[in-house]
Amino acid sequence: MNFDVPKITVLMPAYNAGKYIKEAIASVLEQTFTDFELLIVNDGSTDDTADVIRAFNDPRIVMIYQDNKGVALALNKGLQYARAPYIARFDADDVCHTERLQLQYDFMVNNPQYSIVGAAADYMDMDGTYLFTSTPPATTNEDIQQLAHDVCPFIHSTVFYKKEVIVNAGGYNEHAYTYEDHFLWVNILKDQKACNFLQPLIKLRLNPESITIDEKWRPRRFLEIKYATLKNRNITSHQGDLLMQIGEKQYSPQIKQGSYYALCAKKLLVNNYHPQKARLHVARAISISPLRLDNYLLYTITYLPERLITWLHKMSSGRAAQ
Repeated sequence: MNFDVPKITVLMPAYNAGKYIKEAIASVLEQTFTDFELLIVNDGSTDDTADVIRAFNDPRIVMIYQDNKGVALALNKGLQYARAPYIARFDADDVCHTERLQLQYDFMVNNPQYSIVGAAADYMDMDGTYLFTSTPPATTNEDIQQLAHDVCPFIHSTVFYKKEVIVNAGGYNEHAYTYEDHFLWVNILKDQKACNFLQPLIKLRLNPESITIDEKWRPRRFLEIKYATLKNRNITSHQGDLLMQIGEKQYSPQIKQGSYYALCAKKLLVNNYHPQKARLHVARAISISPLRLDNYLLYTITYLPERLITWLHKMSSGRAAQ
């Protein structure tokens, strides 16, 4: 192992992640592949995130600090400091499967024509309870290249990529508020080969503290800007400011909590049919946001049979893509 030039940089932005980051770090340190650095960008946390990180005594952990500037700038700062030629993205509230780094590193070394490889993920709730397994929308490079611009090809915290490819593309765009990864992919995939493993390589945690809320809770204007910029592969600072203004208006505990429970309920219906559990989550969402009529509709849907729910989901997804 070469501590000066590790083979992989595990890049983890962290903002007020003290509640979950200990488990996330431990899962990286337990990897079967050991020649890596874990580069944590502390994005101005005000909780005990830094103390939890310092409690680990492992020379592979590197923590750098920046004032709270958001995920995109934290990732770009991490790319500046990363010493390895390969980057494994990972979030501070998720859990790595032990063989994740080994499998993705071996693939990239044995297939140098590829620049990015992602994977499926097991989703869990904020308490660590399994919800469902999410498979990527496409696995082969050919199918990924055919995806519509509004379909994100990767689960961001599963991706493993060549650092130089992302750096040469300018890194993550700070104006693409909450979808900096999706915006990056639409701009580079036309020139790069990529694929996804069907095997889940991480446990991804849904939690109400996350900055990304259910898309259904976003105002129409936010979605119009988002999908227009993805289609055009371009975003202006003015559009970025509008997105941030809209997002910050939604950044309230009530909206975060309500969106979280509604999203868990939908996943427990569509991806892992447990209507009784879904009903409990919807009831919590209704108690938090009683004026949202879509929650009452979702509650009614929990009484439908699985086959009908699957059909309704396919129909609504088809309309959304048009």
